[in-house]
Amino acid sequence: MLNGFKDFILRGNVVSMAIGLAVGSAFTAVVTGFSKAFITPLIGLATGSVGDFSEAKFSVGKTIFPYGLAISAAIAFVITAGVLYFLIVAPMAKVQERFAKEEADARSEKRDCPHCFSEIPAIATRCAHCTSEVEPVATTLEKMGLPAAR
Repeated sequence: MLNGFKDFILRGNVVSMAIGLAVGSAFTAVVTGFSKAFITPLIGLATGSVGDFSEAKFSVGKTIFPYGLAISAAIAFVITAGVLYFLIVAPMAKVQERFAKEEADARSEKRDCPHCFSEIPAIATRCAHCTSEVEPVATTLEKMGLPAAR
């Protein structure tokens, strides 16, 4: 039972996830600090509040609602999401797109039989409908890594 637990903990994806969570929490702390230090005071100046906007609150009866904290957290979230998207997600998508291999299956490519005009696979050497011999398409054979003359 302990061997299974050890195998689970030492798997690459579990360790990577733990590192990602640690880096993510540190990044969140930096963004939250930036938001509290610069963004919320600017919003406070723009809205006429004095000092830190995160201290803004209103009360109904004896209940206090610190809405500035909620707005401050929402701003930190939007900044974090924006930075992660524009600096990590979008560039990684472009890198993956650039290095992605063409995954088209050559066996699924079709063409018409020159004798009976039925649809047949591009690599076929004989029509399944009229049994006429046909030449396979050379470019499809190259995609599959087969010699041009079969």
